[in-house]
Amino acid sequence: MNALAVIEPEKLSTLLSYDPATGKLFWLPRPVDMFLTQKSARTWNTRYSGGEAFTTLNASGYYHGTLFGRTHAAHRVAWALAHGAWPEGEIDHINGDRSDNRLANLRDVSAAENRKNQKRSRANTSGVTGVHWCNTWNRWIAKIMVGRKTTTIGNFATFEEAVAARAVASQAMGFAPGHGKEGVGA
Repeated sequence: MNALAVIEPEKLSTLLSYDPATGKLFWLPRPVDMFLTQKSARTWNTRYSGGEAFTTLNASGYYHGTLFGRTHAAHRVAWALAHGAWPEGEIDHINGDRSDNRLANLRDVSAAENRKNQKRSRANTSGVTGVHWCNTWNRWIAKIMVGRKTTTIGNFATFEEAVAARAVASQAMGFAPGHGKEGVGA
C-alpha cells in the first residue's frame, strides 16, 4: 500500500461515498464516538454530512482533500472506494482531464504506461510532441521516449514527414491517442 494511503478502504467507506457516474465524493454522517462531544458531532454532521468532499483543486489540476490531517488525491480515494483497495500504481485520467474522476475515466497503471497518455509539454515549441527543429542539420528530428529511453526515429526535410513518422512510432509503441495533444493535462 502507498505510504500516504494509511487509511484502509473499509474505513474510507464509513467516511465518504463515491458516485462513479459523476466522479464526486460526498461526506457521510459520522458517529458520535468519532468526536470529543455530542455537540461537536452534531455540528460537524450538520455542516458537512451529505456535502461534496475533496473539492479543492491544486495547481496541477487534481482535486484533493484532507482526512485525519493527511492530504489525499480525490482520484486515488475514488479508486479505493470503488475497488476496495488502494491503486497499486498511478491513476491515469484517460481523457487527460485531471479533474474528471468518473470511474470510467480512471485506470490503475504503471508510471511508464501513464507517461504514454501525457499531454503536450508547455515547453514544446513545434506543436507536436517528439518533433523538433535541429539548427545544426537544418532538418526536423522525430524522437520517442519509452521506458526513459529516447530513440531517434529519424531526421526529415519537412515537418509533415517528421510528424507522420512520430505518429507511426507512437501507435506502434502503444501510446494513447491523446498523447502529446494539447489539452487539460498540458
